Amino acid sequence: MKLLVNLPRLFRLFFLSLLVAACGQGTDQSDTTEEKIVKSPTSDNTLTEDEKEEGWKLLFDGKTAEGWRGYNQTSLPENWVVENGTLKSLGEGGDVGGDIVYEGEEFENFEIVIDWKIEEGGNSGVFYHIVEGEQYPVAYHTAPEYQMIDQLGFPQNLEPWQSIGGDYGMYDPDFEGAVRPAGEWNTTRIRFSEEEVSYWLNGKKTVSFVPWSEDWQERKGAGKWKDYPDYGESRSGLIGLQDHGSQIWFKNIKIRRI
Repeated sequence: MKLLVNLPRLFRLFFLSLLVAACGQGTDQSDTTEEKIVKSPTSDNTLTEDEKEEGWKLLFDGKTAEGWRGYNQTSLPENWVVENGTLKSLGEGGDVGGDIVYEGEEFENFEIVIDWKIEEGGNSGVFYHIVEGEQYPVAYHTAPEYQMIDQLGFPQNLEPWQSIGGDYGMYDPDFEGAVRPAGEWNTTRIRFSEEEVSYWLNGKKTVSFVPWSEDWQERKGAGKWKDYPDYGESRSGLIGLQDHGSQIWFKNIKIRRI
């Protein structure tokens, strides 16, 4: 303090202003650190308080496969297991008998978010509006599918209607810049309403269409689903995951009605 008294008044004021600025910078850094802590991601397979208030529901708790069973079956098939906080297909399912559904609750207009990763060369998908019955041996006879596939490493050339983030067999996706290599985590979002359906991959909108519109009907009648009269016709149904002969891991499966 004696040093400050002996300094010219102007110098002292300048020196004190530097001290105040330094203290202010320290406060800003502390606030930034605290902000990062508050906004850090929640644990896998959990919901934030905001998500709960917005009506989100978990379809998988990371510990058990409660609520899930085989399509047209009463229990979970052996080709699905819970592993390290994920719901995993072992890649042993065929065209019939490998897919699973979340039982007991149908969804009409909804938004669903899922994190997933797939093995090299893998192929899978998410179904919605599934209708079960002996007349429908597989889910895709009635249910639209969001395509999940190793876009970069699939052993055959993929047509646009087969590509990642697409409405399989109906609407080609724009996935440019959103594709990640096999083994890396992806985030899928599907938002369905009668006014518009949108698909998202890693934050990018890949597909948008109006269900049951004239365009939708024309595509169905001219494409892969022309011989499946009940494809996509149901206004509500079950949510399902596909085992198409590939290992795939799912977590953070959450849904809300809109």
